[in-house]
Amino acid sequence: MAKLRITYNAPVVLTFTIAAVAAFVLTQLAPSMQPWFAAAPKLVDTQAYVGLVGHILGHASWEHLLGNFMLILLIGPILEERHGSLGLLVMIVVTALATSLVNLAIGSHYVMGASGIVFMMILLASMANVRGGEIPLTFIAVAIIYMGGEIVKSFHADGISHMAHLVGGAVGAAFGFLAAGARRGKKLRAEPVVKNTKLPA
Repeated sequence: MAKLRITYNAPVVLTFTIAAVAAFVLTQLAPSMQPWFAAAPKLVDTQAYVGLVGHILGHASWEHLLGNFMLILLIGPILEERHGSLGLLVMIVVTALATSLVNLAIGSHYVMGASGIVFMMILLASMANVRGGEIPLTFIAVAIIYMGGEIVKSFHADGISHMAHLVGGAVGAAFGFLAAGARRGKKLRAEPVVKNTKLPA
């Protein structure tokens, strides 16, 4: 009987989770550290620049952290296996930066949490079966349910950054289309070229 062993199967997702838990514990012990893990509406100091990406590690409560990382730990390893660790890391960083830049442009409050990453992963996962010239109905359903819901909720002052959710979802959809195009390009290059040959008379 083969021995079972625990593996660090999704290094980016697991490291991201550990870093977020560590940041939460740190900000609970030292509340003055919280601005380092939040996206500011203006770039006024070093904390604000660190927060451009660092805000995805900051969470206001344990429930906030748990709600985000339950989904990240569920979807993330599948995406990391599909797109590679480096690919997923790039997607996470780009989503974090895109959220911060939109907040700088139109926001007036601090933003913190990995919910934008969650929405990026949800939309990206829903596009796993995208092929050239086709859009899966599942992607349309997810976009309507999640993105449509966030647009409606954005008109209510509930203390949640729906802007981060919308940006994350849009970035996830964009990456999904790019990945589908790359897969189609590889498939076309891999197909053998059959040349016309004349049969002997």
